[in-house]
Amino acid sequence: MSSTTTRAFAPGRVNLIGEHTDYNDGFALAFAVQQGVVVRAESIPGELILATALDLDESDSFPAAAPPSAAGWRAYVRGAVAELRAAGFAVTAARVEINGTLPMGSGLSSSAALEMALCLALLDLAGAGTPDVIGLARLGQRIEHAWLGAQTGLLDQLACLAGAPGEAVLIDFLTLELTQTPLELPECRLVTVPSGSSRVNADSGYNRRREECVEAANRVGAQSLRDVSIQDLHVLPEMLARRARHVITENGRVLQAAASLERGDMEHLGLLLDLSHRSLRDDFEVSVPAVEATVAKLKAAGAVGARMMGGGFGGTVLGLMPSDAPIPAEATVVSPGPGAHLARLGRADGQ
Repeated sequence: MSSTTTRAFAPGRVNLIGEHTDYNDGFALAFAVQQGVVVRAESIPGELILATALDLDESDSFPAAAPPSAAGWRAYVRGAVAELRAAGFAVTAARVEINGTLPMGSGLSSSAALEMALCLALLDLAGAGTPDVIGLARLGQRIEHAWLGAQTGLLDQLACLAGAPGEAVLIDFLTLELTQTPLELPECRLVTVPSGSSRVNADSGYNRRREECVEAANRVGAQSLRDVSIQDLHVLPEMLARRARHVITENGRVLQAAASLERGDMEHLGLLLDLSHRSLRDDFEVSVPAVEATVAKLKAAGAVGARMMGGGFGGTVLGLMPSDAPIPAEATVVSPGPGAHLARLGRADGQ
């Protein structure tokens, strides 16, 4: 009889710029953060998955062979087991413990961190190895779609998996090319501040915004908004034109931000963050009063630029602060850390 215990860590992510571009075949510039989710998994006899969310002091159990639907954190665990098995991986009975430092609904992608840590731990427990980065990211996306009802793109999973200390990753969602980009911020630092308004993608307007983007592309005869230009927008109704304008201009801002980093131009990077926020607020209409108040607080504190981050409708605000400026008490300094990885704890075999 063999007993295997393993542990996986997956980080949250900060999306420097490029919001709602992933499912539109666009660009984003993101990085993994130091904080994340740890999943410890242990093989056990029987047919059940026994899961515990340590930070919530909540537990769950379900048959590994046929996980039923659920809500909240339980949906991620059940979805991970079900989607791994559907992909042909032999996930069997296990005890799973989850702990982390990323608040749900914060805009730091606690959901993708949980998905990726679960998948890495369960795959290692099964002795199955791991899929490539793109395959694992798509598996996490299927969990979001099928088990949470959130029609998300691949931004969060790819940033979580491709993270590296000192670097951001420029993602082209049309080709899925990942380009490591040094994240050097001369005389500046990045901070995140919770707005105090949490969000849940599936229960917010996120899915509706995705539908509007698809409709806008269809109306101009394009496969996606990646193939649409500002000149095409005159044929669209006013609301759809604004949605498309955000995506088109945001793609441009992502590429400009990468160039700003390369030349160390923090003033221009800050301006791009401000413009991104304005576009998300006015054209994409995903802001809420709590987010606006948080952006204003960061700007008043001296931020070179600040914008909402994540799907919108609440969550976290990102600020680019001068290194010598005091930051708000509730702010967290964020810097790039390692991507999702595995740390096998040990293997004991006996008869």
